[in-house]
Amino acid sequence: IVLLGLLAASTASAETIRGTKEIENDSDMIHHLDLELTIEGERQLFPLLPGTKCPTGHQCRVRSSVSRTSGAKFAPMIDSMKQNYKTTLAMAMDWEALNLNFETVVHSDNYCTRRTAMAKAAAIAGGASMAMANTQAANAAETKEVLMGSDSGLLAFVPAKTQVCKGDSVKWINNKGGPHNVVFDEDAIPEGVDQEAISMDEQLGEEGDTFVMKFDTAGNYDYYCEPHRGAGMNGKLIVV
Repeated sequence: IVLLGLLAASTASAETIRGTKEIENDSDMIHHLDLELTIEGERQLFPLLPGTKCPTGHQCRVRSSVSRTSGAKFAPMIDSMKQNYKTTLAMAMDWEALNLNFETVVHSDNYCTRRTAMAKAAAIAGGASMAMANTQAANAAETKEVLMGSDSGLLAFVPAKTQVCKGDSVKWINNKGGPHNVVFDEDAIPEGVDQEAISMDEQLGEEGDTFVMKFDTAGNYDYYCEPHRGAGMNGKLIVV
């Protein structure tokens, strides 16, 4: 929520620069601007050389900014946030880390990577240190649910295939057709994982009973319900 509010505030403050306006508190940044022109009724952007100011009387948009001291490249959103934050918070902020996590959120194709980056960015935007941001990202873990037995009484795990991120948990819920349990195939789990430690010792007999396990090792996990393995009650877990 904090991050979404910051995004909205940054967008509202705008990445638009007019030729008559200088950017405040920005001596460390070199801006790469696009000159905005309307040609035959169509808005077009023309890139200017890095460091070139917006011509007087025209409107430009910030494409990116580069720090003079570190050489780091920042997205326009980060630059806008730097201008709007109060001095004490701005000085404490790890802007490069925030920019990196924003870039990950935008460009990564991996849901787990994006989720972690979003959690870190939100923490950093709130003034947290990188150590605290890493902790908050870890706390963003989810719990996926798997039914043991379908609502119609079919002997199956629903869904049969589940994907989670490292650090997430899975909750198996005894639904119909019990008793059920979860036993992992020792030949079909990641190397180094203790099969007995992640499998159930007993069976769930009452509807609504649950078994929860957290998974920290990436890989594929095959499992089955011991009483109904012969009936094909098998499941697969993918940890990424």
